[in-house]
Amino acid sequence: MNIVVDTSVWSLVLRRAPVDEADAHVRAFRECVEAGHGLVLLGPIVQELLDGLRSEKQFARLLAVLEPIPLAALGRSTYVLAARLRTDCRKRGIQAGATDFLIAAACIESGWPLLTADHDFDRIALASELVLVPAVAG
Repeated sequence: MNIVVDTSVWSLVLRRAPVDEADAHVRAFRECVEAGHGLVLLGPIVQELLDGLRSEKQFARLLAVLEPIPLAALGRSTYVLAARLRTDCRKRGIQAGATDFLIAAACIESGWPLLTADHDFDRIALASELVLVPAVAG
């Protein structure tokens, strides 16, 4: 099974030093990798991860780590679904950023669960077909 790992979890795993191995989302990430699940990247997640890095060395290191992970292409239908999803959620009082809805739409459309530590996705999942990978309690 393929899963999408959101920026919030990648940050816990790759950008924090030292990594908190007791964190429920880090544990879920490790379990997914150990179980042999494929990881899929989305363009907006790559951009968020690389955005704001302070040095070229950090940028190059992170880019090299992410390079072997397949990048899913997003088509017109994904953007349309993201807009519909955001509109439907707003009607229910659920707010989140446009990028979050794009990530959610890509996951829904492809049938990929999302591993995230961002609670905006919890609310989106309540109002849609978004499937979340549960965090693993210690």
